[in-house]
Amino acid sequence: MPARFRLGTNPEPGSTLPFVIELPLPNGPLVLKVKDQWPRTAKIYCHPIDAWPDGAEVLEEVPVRSCVRRGVAVDLVLDRARENRSQFVFTTLRGGRDGIFWQSARTNRKTRPGLRVPTRRSAGGVLEIVVDTRERYPWRFSDQQATTVERALRVGDYAVETDGVVVAIVERKTLADLTTRLVDGSLLMTLGELASVPRAAVVVEDRWADVFRLQHVSPSMVAEMIAGAQVRYPTVPIVFCETRALAQEWTYRFLGAAVAFAQEVPPRFIGE
Repeated sequence: MPARFRLGTNPEPGSTLPFVIELPLPNGPLVLKVKDQWPRTAKIYCHPIDAWPDGAEVLEEVPVRSCVRRGVAVDLVLDRARENRSQFVFTTLRGGRDGIFWQSARTNRKTRPGLRVPTRRSAGGVLEIVVDTRERYPWRFSDQQATTVERALRVGDYAVETDGVVVAIVERKTLADLTTRLVDGSLLMTLGELASVPRAAVVVEDRWADVFRLQHVSPSMVAEMIAGAQVRYPTVPIVFCETRALAQEWTYRFLGAAVAFAQEVPPRFIGE
C-alpha cells in the first residue's frame, strides 16, 4: 500500500491549531498540529506531537509520491493534480524556540516577491568592467550602467581598474561549482590569490539555504568548509545572492564601491 498523507481534526478543545497532519517519512511518521488545511494564502505554523491523537476525525487521505527530509526541510509531493507540492521548513524562532512552517510555492513567492533591480549608477559612476576571457556565458551588465571589455585575468571573473591598476575582482560561482571546488581543495588556492587583490569577493548564484539541500555531498560538511574558508581568508567574502540577476547586481555595486574608494585613496595604499 502506498504511503499516504493524512489530514484530520485536532480533538484538543480550544486549540489554536485545529487540524493535525501526518507525514509518512521513511524513518517514521511525523505528526503535526497545524492552523489550516493547506498553505493557500500564507505560511502555516506547525507544532510537532508524538503520535496521531485519539479521537482525531480523518478529513482527507492522499497517496504520496514523495516525502523526503532534506536538511532543514521536508519536501512533500502528493499524488493529485492540485495542491500537491509543499514544504515543511524547520527553523529557530525568537527566544531560541524551534519552529516549523508549512509553505507551498504560492505562499513562498508571496514572501519573496518579484524584485525590480535598480538602474541608478554605481558609487563609482559608469563602470568599465573587465571580463575574463575564460568566463563561459558571462554577465553583460545590460541592466546596469556599465560597459564590458574582455581580457585575460590572473584570477577572478570580473574586475575594475583605476589608472591601470586592478582595484577589485569578483569570482562568480554556482553552488554546484562552489561545492566541487571546496571538496577538491582548489577554492582555497583561488581565495589565496584573490586575497592578494585590494578588494575581492566570491559571489554565488544561489541561496545559502540551498547548501542544506545538497544531495550528493554532506550539507554539514560543505557548510563547515565554507566557514573554514572564510576564517582562513577573511578579506574575501563569500556572498550568496539567490539568483543570477541579483548576483550580477551585487557585483556591479561591489565593483562600483571599490572604484569610488580607489578615487579617494591612491591604489597603492588601498591594500594597506
